[in-house]
Amino acid sequence: MADKIWDAHVVTTAGDASDLLYIDLHLVHEASSSQAFDGLRTAGRKVRAPGLTMAVEDHNVPTHTLRITDPISVEQLQTLRRNCAEHGIELFQHGDRSQGIVHVIAPELGVVHPGMTVVCGDSHTSTHGAFGALAFGIGTTDLEHVLATQTLALRRPATMAVEFTGVPPTGVTAKDMMLALLARIGANAAAGHVIEFRGPAVRGLSMEARMTMCNLSVEAGARAGMIAPDDTTFAYLDGAERAPSGADLVRAREHWAGFTTDDGAVFDRTARLDVSTLTPFVTWGTNPGQAVPLSEAVPDPESFGSGAARESAERALAYMDLRPGTPMREISIDMVFLGSCTNGRIEDLRAAADVLRGRTVAPGTDMLVVPGSMAVRAQAEAEGLDEVFTAAGGSWRYSGCSMCLGMNADRVKGTRRCASTSNRNYEGRQGPRARTHLVSPATAAATAVLGRLASPADLEELCSH
Repeated sequence: MADKIWDAHVVTTAGDASDLLYIDLHLVHEASSSQAFDGLRTAGRKVRAPGLTMAVEDHNVPTHTLRITDPISVEQLQTLRRNCAEHGIELFQHGDRSQGIVHVIAPELGVVHPGMTVVCGDSHTSTHGAFGALAFGIGTTDLEHVLATQTLALRRPATMAVEFTGVPPTGVTAKDMMLALLARIGANAAAGHVIEFRGPAVRGLSMEARMTMCNLSVEAGARAGMIAPDDTTFAYLDGAERAPSGADLVRAREHWAGFTTDDGAVFDRTARLDVSTLTPFVTWGTNPGQAVPLSEAVPDPESFGSGAARESAERALAYMDLRPGTPMREISIDMVFLGSCTNGRIEDLRAAADVLRGRTVAPGTDMLVVPGSMAVRAQAEAEGLDEVFTAAGGSWRYSGCSMCLGMNADRVKGTRRCASTSNRNYEGRQGPRARTHLVSPATAAATAVLGRLASPADLEELCSH
């Protein structure tokens, strides 16, 4: 599938074995674009295809108010607005009806289709691979090149198949499947590869869950993650605001159906994981691959033998202030963050609300609920989910990247410990000394109720006693 899309977009092949690839959609946000626009201005160039470029304000925007007061955020957002106005680029500003996290609003608007090439100055552009698109993050130099030419020079990546077999038990989500995979193969194990997620467990996922899966592919070091389009994909796009409709949709579906891997195709690497015995996962360390089932304990660095893995575990435990052998369920949590381009969609909010309904957040634990887009926020409010969150003691916010990376007012203060539905738990990611545990939305909600790492099953067990 990756090769088919690649071949369909090659403009020319360079002498260094790289290909000049045509880019169908370029997504831009305020955190990574200003230098690229400055480069265009210095060179006297214009944006080649403004109609294939879409800009979003998401990283720096506050989520507690529609008024932007932070000086750095004001400067970055105003710069993006000036650049978009100068070049005729559509911009979704903070507070707009369709504003939100770039990797949430592009799919919900229906601008990402199977067989497309999609880039953005953000590593989690891989999210869009859930539609059968080749989508990946790029750096500032490449960003300027795409703005100027609508093309990008790249070496063809290797391919990797990840096959999820079996049927996931109740309560096991795409987030748990990916944390289990990362724990198995390790962070960066897929470096230089495009992952295609395959198998019956993948086919059984909703589009939102598939986006979660592809979003986390980069945490394995992959260039991108992809899932072949099928009826689930087509149903999601049917009726989307900017997707084809009517006879155009019928023709599009015939075209899209061709972007699947042929029988007998050989991948450069293959990994398999049986999900039938999985339980909810949670991270204990400082990369997403340092994860264990919630039912287990903090591992001993000695168990990693010698070398880099052991040293990494030792550093992680020191930073996280955890002792080997501590049951994960005994780890107290100070904050819970529900949101991000990983788990900030309506399906994620519903899952968390189902757990929180009729319950309250534990004393001393703060909970932020940040919809991935204003459309998600509106839908959640129409369903009464906001009332569930606020009644439980959570803080209901406007859309934005929020506490995923702390480039705004939403940060973990000091060494507080946060259960987060985002994608990274690196040192200082959510705050200079923040300690982050990655979890699914349902696990985040149960954790908020008990004030310690927990799953919905733990709440049911307490009720039965």
